[in-house]
This record gives sequence, C-alpha cells and structure tokens, in this order.
Amino acid sequence: MLDEITIENLGVINRTRIDFSPGLTAITGETGAGKTMVLTGMSLLLGAKADPATVRVGSSHALVEGRVTQISQEVADVVAETGGYLDDDGALIISRTVAAVGRSRTHLAGRSVPQQVLSQTAQELVTIHGQSDQIRLKSPARQRAALDEFAGEEFLAVLGRYRQAWNERATVRAELEQIVTQQEERQREADLLRIGLHEIERVEPLTGEDAQLAQEADRLNNVQVLRDATADAYTKLAGADIADVTGDDVSPAAHLLEQASRALHGVAPHDLALQDLAARLDEVRFAVDDIAAEISGYASTLEADPARLEWVEHRRSELTHLTRTYGNTLDDVLSWASQAGLRLMELEDDSERIHKYRARVEELDGTLSSLAQQMTQLRRAAAHHLSTAVTEELAGLAMGGATFTVEVAVSPELGPYGCDDVTMLLMPHHGAPPRPLGKGASGGELSRVMLALEVALATASTSGAKGVPTMIFDEVDAGVGGKAAIEIGHRLSRLAQTFQVIVVTHLAQVAAFADQHVVVTKTTEQDPDEGFTQSNLREVTGEARIAELARMLSGQDESAAALDHAKELLELATVRS
Repeated sequence: MLDEITIENLGVINRTRIDFSPGLTAITGETGAGKTMVLTGMSLLLGAKADPATVRVGSSHALVEGRVTQISQEVADVVAETGGYLDDDGALIISRTVAAVGRSRTHLAGRSVPQQVLSQTAQELVTIHGQSDQIRLKSPARQRAALDEFAGEEFLAVLGRYRQAWNERATVRAELEQIVTQQEERQREADLLRIGLHEIERVEPLTGEDAQLAQEADRLNNVQVLRDATADAYTKLAGADIADVTGDDVSPAAHLLEQASRALHGVAPHDLALQDLAARLDEVRFAVDDIAAEISGYASTLEADPARLEWVEHRRSELTHLTRTYGNTLDDVLSWASQAGLRLMELEDDSERIHKYRARVEELDGTLSSLAQQMTQLRRAAAHHLSTAVTEELAGLAMGGATFTVEVAVSPELGPYGCDDVTMLLMPHHGAPPRPLGKGASGGELSRVMLALEVALATASTSGAKGVPTMIFDEVDAGVGGKAAIEIGHRLSRLAQTFQVIVVTHLAQVAAFADQHVVVTKTTEQDPDEGFTQSNLREVTGEARIAELARMLSGQDESAAALDHAKELLELATVRS
C-alpha cells in the first residue's frame, strides 16, 4: 500500500508530506486549492509522463517521492532485476525528479530506471480511476481481462493451458513457415553439399596423406641425385669403385679404420689405456660397416619410376583442389565432410519435418478449440454473475434504473485469449438501448460504473479477481449528491475493507466514510517583490474534521446547522461502515 508521499515544487505545492493509512482516505479542499497537483504527484509515482510545465515557478525541478509497503513478489523480483534494494522493513521507495529544463529522472528502489519500467511496475501497486482515465472500461481487451479475473481460478487454469498451447502453436507454425518458404534455398544448399561430399568421397583422402605424397614426389624427382650421393658415400666408407666415382686414389674409411685398429691392438698389451681406445675404435668401425650396408640397401631401391611419379603428382593435385575448396588442410576437409553430412541429413529431412509440424499444428488446433469452448462456457457464467453484481451496485449509486450487461460473443477465429469477444454494455435507464461503455454513458455515470465494477470484482463471492493493493478515485462522485453520494461513500468504505482506497472528493457525504481525512489548503504569502500561492496537505481529525465537512456542506465552517449536519454524517457513516 502507499504509505507516504512527499511533494516538492510541483505546481502550487512548495513542500508537503502526508502519511496514508490503510482503509479509506478522503482528500478534500476548496476548488483551486491544489488537489489536482496531489493527483499529478501520485500519477508521476506511477510512471506518468513528466511535464516540465508542472514545475513550480522559480524552481529548477520538482520532486515526488513515495514509500510503498506490502509489495508483491512480482514487484520484488523487478527490484532485484534492476539492482535496486528495499528498505530494512521491505518498503519500496519510488522517486521522480521533473526538471524545468533538461532531463527528468526516475528512481526505483535506489536505482535509476526508464519511465516505462516504473509504469509497468506501478500497475502491480496502484491504479488511478478518474473521468480522464477510463481506459479499463473502454478497452475491449481490459474488459475481457476484468471478466477473466472475475471468473476465478478454474477459468484462469484453463486460460493458462490455452496460452501455453497458443504459444507452442505459434512457434511450430513459425518453424513450418520458415521451412516451406526457404525450401528452394535449402534445396540449393543440399545440392551443393551433395556435390562436395561426392567429390570428397571419390578422392577418399586420408589424414596426413598430402604430407606423405609430398615426400614421395620429392624423392622420385631426385632419384639420380640420390643415387650419386649414396654411391659417393658408400665408396668413401667401403672403398668399392672409388676410382670410378672420384678419380682419386683415396683409401676408404673402413680400410683406414681397420688399419688404425690393428695398430692399437698391436701395442695395447704394453699399456692398458690403449685397450679401451682400441675397443672404442672397433665400435666405430663396426658402425661404419653397418651404415655402408644400409646405404647399399637404400641405393638398391633407387629406381626411376615415371609412372609412379605421374600418379603421385595427379593425386597431389586432387588433394590440393579439396583443400582449396573445403579447408586449408586435409583434416579441415574431413571435418567439413562430417558436418556437411549431418547438415544434409537435416535438409533431406524437410519433408518429414513438414509433415510432423503440420500434424502438430492440427493437434494443437484441436486442443485450442476444445479449451476455447471451455473458456466460453466459463466466461458466460462469470459474465452473468458480474452483470448481476454490478447492476445491484448501481442501484445504490443513483442509477436504480440502469442495467449493466457483459456480453460474450463467439468469434469464428481463435485468438491469443480464446474465441470470445467481451463487451460491457450499459443501459442507463429503463427503455434505453444498451450501448458499449464509453459511448452510452456520461463521465459521471462511467465513474460510478467503474466504482460498481471495482466493488463487484473485490467483494462478490464468486469473484477470483485479486486487484491491486491501492486504488485512487478521482471525481467518482461527479454529478451526484444526497443519498447517492452516501451510497458512493458506503461502497468506497466496503472496498477499503479489502484494499487501500484514496478518493478525491467534493462531497461531505463521501468524505464522512473515510478512515483518514486529508485537506488540501491554499495560502497566499506576500514576497517583497511579488505574491505567490502555495498549497499544503494536512490530516484533520475531531473538531477540525467536522469543520471541514461543514464547509463542504454549506461553504461555511462555522455554521451551526452545517456543523450539526456534519456530525450526523459522521454518525451515519460510522453506523453504515
């Protein structure tokens, strides 16, 4: 509920603060005292658009700050998402700064937020009803939402299942449409994938094959060079055909090592140190023999093979084409082929998927149709009860001949909330044709219908509506007086047993039912240079409240008759409440 509000430099209000109590609060004051600015301040707290023209003359900015307690979990979640924080007692602080020039600011729970965030959050906290704010009654969507809330938990459970099926159908249909509309493009993609996979499958590349073939091609292209090098090496190691290779009379390495080994072994008995060197020299000699043998074996494999070389080069050309087209390496090519195969399976599955999606859409259509029929039945039952409840309320609001009707017409097309068109109609008096709200009712009548509807939603035994914690009514008593005004006060009092209700009223008969009475007063103070007007809010109790009621009744707060009448109203309100 709205616990307190502080207003600074807004219109005629310099600075004022008021604590609101639970139950019914009446805000009264003479015409022009500043009640409009109080409502403007409350509207700013609820996310209304900031108007620099409302900033008090001579001030750089206006400030409105409110404290809300007993917030819902939904609001607490929004606060958490925006990074805000609640007070130690769980209260939510909202503030709006309206700049005379420049940018205005919005703060929710200590965090700067966009105006839209505050507006959406405030819908869970407070609602303002006035002659200029009858969107709920004029909008077909809001009328349907009000009826759905009234219909109760059984209906809302069916509606929840319907919304779930509706959203699923929208998702499935979107996927189906995408597949169908993009079928040609997907077919072209599939054809390209098939060509690539066929080409790779024909070549059958192996991991690392390109590197192996490069080595083989290099060997085949240099067979003669390899022959000459190995022959030269073998001759120098083993001594065979050395004269043919070098043309020099040089002893081979193996022959020299053998001579060196004999020399050491011949003298080794005279010095043990030479035995070790002789043994090591033998190891080298044996190793040279082994290397010479391996070189001889390698040389025997060196044969020119033009056919093999041609095949190798052709194979390398095929692999190069693949790497240029499908990846930088053969590993990339094989990876592309794997992914392309999976994608091709998906694309080739279009026909089956289309059949599957169409079958699911048909199934969901049946589910939606069945749920929509259930909702129609439940809505019509709720419409009957709501029509009766509101009509009964109107009878006590100086609209005894009025009839309120909620019509539920079935549309041939399913919509996001079923197939029902909900229309609220008002017959202002006997003999008048029923007309949609907003077309057949005056502003005063519409305000009373709104009040009757709110009372019915909040108090009817069949209602499932939760409503918002705080309701603010402006001009709900317009165009009425006498007994009807007393009935309005009584119904506001009944509504205040469930919600916090704040009413701006000109009628003492309404204000007398309030649990808290706040008066907006206007004073004119003289400045050395110019005079200026300012307003303030104060709570009145006891004799001060009786005097204010008397002023509202007769325009004179000291009239004995008016004072007696005011006391009678308070006594009547106490009994009726």
